[in-house]
Amino acid sequence: MTAMLSLMSFPDIDPVLITLGPLQVRWYGIAYVVGILLGWRYARRLAANNSLWSGARSPITPLDMDDFLVWATVGIVAGGRIGYILFYDFAAVAANPFRAFEIWNGGMSFHGGLLGTLLAMVLFARHRNIPVFNLFDIVCAVVPVGIFFGRIANFINAELWGRLTDMPWAFVFPTAGPFPRHPTQLYEAALEGILLLAVLAVLIYRRNALASPGLISGCFLIGYALSRIIVEFYREPDAHIGYLFGGWLTMGMVLSTPMIAVGLWAVLSARSRA
Repeated sequence: MTAMLSLMSFPDIDPVLITLGPLQVRWYGIAYVVGILLGWRYARRLAANNSLWSGARSPITPLDMDDFLVWATVGIVAGGRIGYILFYDFAAVAANPFRAFEIWNGGMSFHGGLLGTLLAMVLFARHRNIPVFNLFDIVCAVVPVGIFFGRIANFINAELWGRLTDMPWAFVFPTAGPFPRHPTQLYEAALEGILLLAVLAVLIYRRNALASPGLISGCFLIGYALSRIIVEFYREPDAHIGYLFGGWLTMGMVLSTPMIAVGLWAVLSARSRA
């Protein structure tokens, strides 16, 4: 017990960056803004590089990405919050509808944000007459940037922590009792953020993957789902949901599994679309 309690204490980071009267600027919100803006910059570079696309001509312009930024932001925020309510917190919101606006109570769901962004992409592609799979690919290529900053914000907020462990890199989170736990937020930042971003970049710049519409989208879905399922074995499930089966199956695993099937279909059918 003494050895466990002697492991790493959680760094004393205030979740609120700045307080201006009744307004609080939180690291969580800053993370979303930074992730979206950096992703937008990367997307503009991909759209402007004709050599990466089939026929040496990009079907998307940097101006398109400028305009899509607003659509994507709405899709991410609205979809992420609605997804969390439906997948994880429906009973509490049904009892207190105002809880839906309390983003600090549970926050956002990645799977909900993905669905919201998907709807935004479909609508925007039709509005601008852009091939939808090309837009899917360019957005999926940059999503890991936002995931990275979002998971770092989860760590700062001391939320979504992992299960009990005595590993030397474990943390004692202030909201999770006196025992050390896996810092699963950092695991996800590394796998779903840095590693996935690097893999997709190699496919784009070394394997000309954007020339096959749907290939990057499929690889992203598979990569994210596998990373999330792996981390779920170390992550503490939401207390009000718990394990769905056998003391190991979590809601995150259930929501991620269909992504593998959709991703495999997108990868296998990408050559026909090219």
